[in-house]
Amino acid sequence: MVIETERLILRPFTVSDASDVLEYLREPAVNCFASMKLNSLEEAETEMKNRCGEIEYYFAITLKDTGKVIGEIDAYPESDDPSEDDKRPKGTFSPCWMLNKEYQGHGYAYEAAYAFFDYLFKEKGARRIYAYTEDYNTSSQHLCEKLGMRREGLFLEFISFVNNPDGTPRYENTYQYAILKKEWYKQNED
Repeated sequence: MVIETERLILRPFTVSDASDVLEYLREPAVNCFASMKLNSLEEAETEMKNRCGEIEYYFAITLKDTGKVIGEIDAYPESDDPSEDDKRPKGTFSPCWMLNKEYQGHGYAYEAAYAFFDYLFKEKGARRIYAYTEDYNTSSQHLCEKLGMRREGLFLEFISFVNNPDGTPRYENTYQYAILKKEWYKQNED
């Protein structure tokens, strides 16, 4: 699966993407990506081999004119009712996006996320899309709002991705944003 926008192509990862991905995963910009940190080209190549099989829900964000990987976006279907069995429709998605800091501030994240949301609603049966963002990650909050998502709440000391210098977990305050399919279609009517 390939998603094309004016300036970007969202496509499955290939092993040759390793050096581009290493650029932004050598030092992940926010703590929620700390577990994805890569330390070498060899680690990046191994990670790309792991990602190569995913063709529906995990995409490299590439510049259309050069093919350079500048980030990634993914979301997997979740059951609308976790108490039910796996036969129920999975219409809820929680996307994750990350952009190389050298390419932030140019509208690429919005362009990629908009196309990805549209794909999830139109092609993958999404009913609801929600996202978490740390309270200090104002650019991600702004992106959620620009996409038409509403802020649903603030979870205090919600989750820990890293430790404090003394080894104790550093819990982060996290906002949740969401948008329903009917809201997406209404705001994007021509």
